[in-house]
Amino acid sequence: MSLDELNHGQKQRLAFIDFSLQYFGEVSRQDLIAKFATGLAAATRDLACYRELAPANMQLVHQTKSYHRLPGFKALFPHDPESILHGLARGFGDGLSHPVRPSAVCLDAVSLIHPSPEIIAALMRAIQAGASLKLHYVSTSCGERQREIVPHALVNNGQRWHVRGYDRLGGKFSDFVVTRIKGISGQGPEPEQHELAAADDYWQRLVTLVLVPHPSLAHPEAIALDFNMVKGKLEIPCRAALAGYLLRQWSVDCSPKQQIRSGVCQLALANPEVLTDIEHLTIVPGAQVKA
Repeated sequence: MSLDELNHGQKQRLAFIDFSLQYFGEVSRQDLIAKFATGLAAATRDLACYRELAPANMQLVHQTKSYHRLPGFKALFPHDPESILHGLARGFGDGLSHPVRPSAVCLDAVSLIHPSPEIIAALMRAIQAGASLKLHYVSTSCGERQREIVPHALVNNGQRWHVRGYDRLGGKFSDFVVTRIKGISGQGPEPEQHELAAADDYWQRLVTLVLVPHPSLAHPEAIALDFNMVKGKLEIPCRAALAGYLLRQWSVDCSPKQQIRSGVCQLALANPEVLTDIEHLTIVPGAQVKA
């Protein structure tokens, strides 16, 4: 038997066994039953299947009625670092088919902003259908106004979720914070070509940000290790519409000759010429500083 012969559901259950052995040191039939709502016989088959594929990974310990990780363990599945920590912090719950049970020993960042599921659903349906929407939107500059947008993407900018789309009131592509949408009153007229994602220049334009440890740091190697830099730099390809958010989120010094010395910035932009190609320069640290 090989992994390729298994269906998606079987792979999911075996990946759970693999994950539990690697990060908790053991797994039991009851763990599988609780996670996937399977029967005892099905859980037994899954464990037997895993043992067949990886006989050196686990052994049954009768005292605990669970399978324990062996010293020669080799993971059957590649586990992405972000997914690992997310799974550990949330206790494997996905919030959809399984409830979220937060961990007491692996804690994720606290989220203060929680978009409405109904608003997210309406936005996603419009994006999938290629439709326009009429919104009741509250901005920090104009307060509440009715807007009409043609959304094409939902984006997490590191602090909050926004929807990217064509703003018919402003006559340009803009970002709208999802939590500031008070309500959606329906669809507007069918979008025209200049309102679609293909016409969003900043969205379609790809740029590469070259980040390096800030020159003011006494021990730059620490930052190079943080960001897994290669030869002291990190190259990040991203959309020009999102680059400004990334530079703000990581407090990247984008001033000429890295002039920010307050200690806030641990990273610096090594290719400042890229700033002429990105959107939202007003939020980029040091971008408005004159040489």
